[in-house]
Amino acid sequence: MARNKYPEETVNLILETAMKLFVQKGYEHTSIQDIIDHLGGLSKGAIYHHFKSKEDILDAVTTKLSETSNQMLFEIQNCPGLTGKEKLKKLLTESINRSVHDEIFAAAPNIGASPALVFSILRGTVDYTAPVYVLPIIEQGIEDGSIRTEYPKELAELILLIGNVWLDPLIFDDDAEGVYRKCKMFDQMLRAFGLDIMDESMFERLRELTELYQNKK
Repeated sequence: MARNKYPEETVNLILETAMKLFVQKGYEHTSIQDIIDHLGGLSKGAIYHHFKSKEDILDAVTTKLSETSNQMLFEIQNCPGLTGKEKLKKLLTESINRSVHDEIFAAAPNIGASPALVFSILRGTVDYTAPVYVLPIIEQGIEDGSIRTEYPKELAELILLIGNVWLDPLIFDDDAEGVYRKCKMFDQMLRAFGLDIMDESMFERLRELTELYQNKK
């Protein structure tokens, strides 16, 4: 394949290829040469023109994975007429019901096999997504009286880490029943903060996605 003359398309090709390999082989077992071998003729120079290292590619892959989700969070954060508690429920509902999840879970990626990718997701959650998108919602909820906590920063991190990591069968390889039990425990924890924001439809959706993953892997 001739070198792509459009930089954005070249970057997207590199990131999509790297992501597939990181999931299939694990980040630690994927080399720059592996990525090159799957680029259909794109040169090593093309990669290093855009990325300084494999670590740089990992950062870009994680950012790309977060872009659509962060846009959704931004829209919910700025949704008028809702209390902080209502925004949190909307956040959980829309996150779980995103149609892209069907495609991801059907591909059955073993994200847990790539510790570096998991750690990158963790850092992005704590350092960026929680403080920028979820903390303002919780602070609004404290102000309007719909959320009760003395630890808004920590609650924002906890909700995202449980939702994005602990409940994710792609990381922990839980079966449908295991994910359901985790959901019930998460619901119980949230209710201790006065956050009755989960319901049976969310549990069933996660069960459905888990079964899709388990049947495809």
